[in-house]
Amino acid sequence: MIYDFHTHTFLSDGVLSPMELIHRAHVQGYGAIAVTDHVGLEDQERVLGILIGECRRATEAWGIVALPGVEITHVPQDLVGEAARRARELGAQVVVVHGETIVEPVEPGTNLSALSSPHVDILAHPGLITEEEAALAAERGVFLEISARRGHSLTNGHVARLALRRGARLLLDSDAHGPDDLLTPEMAGKIARGAGLSEEETYLLLEGNPLSLLQRLRLAAQPG
Repeated sequence: MIYDFHTHTFLSDGVLSPMELIHRAHVQGYGAIAVTDHVGLEDQERVLGILIGECRRATEAWGIVALPGVEITHVPQDLVGEAARRARELGAQVVVVHGETIVEPVEPGTNLSALSSPHVDILAHPGLITEEEAALAAERGVFLEISARRGHSLTNGHVARLALRRGARLLLDSDAHGPDDLLTPEMAGKIARGAGLSEEETYLLLEGNPLSLLQRLRLAAQPG
């Protein structure tokens, strides 16, 4: 079973419609997919207004757990918390923040701002994350991403090492922008091994931690 909490459609810079992306994931054997198009602050209502309905209909039709979300991207670091809160209020089930990848000019301080927000679920491709940031991720329950995307994946080993040292939880996400980017079990296993993870650590990356996140999101959606 594949779980993937970071993907994009033509609502931002992907190539597929939300429904086609979800259906292709379903056919490929995914158990869950979050559709997390790039947003700032003022475009969130437009994006989530579409994703919430499409994800609900896809789940009803095919049984795959399809979750509407956002990836807060290149927002000034002092506005990340506000953007995350707004996304949650608008109905985002998964809130991802575009971390300080080494291949893009992300504003310094973005990782820390994301980890300080109670509304952020995943810090994507956090780049050269620090010991202190990894410890804060563990403390706040924010998942750190091992990325399947070229460029962003260059620091996977560093992220994995610091996360394991500090007790932060890891997820593997595709950061898919097109159909060929979707994960397969074979590729997921190779990426985990490439990040230096043991067999037990790979199980947590691919099965245990995704199921923990799904449980938390479902409990959050059904208070009491």
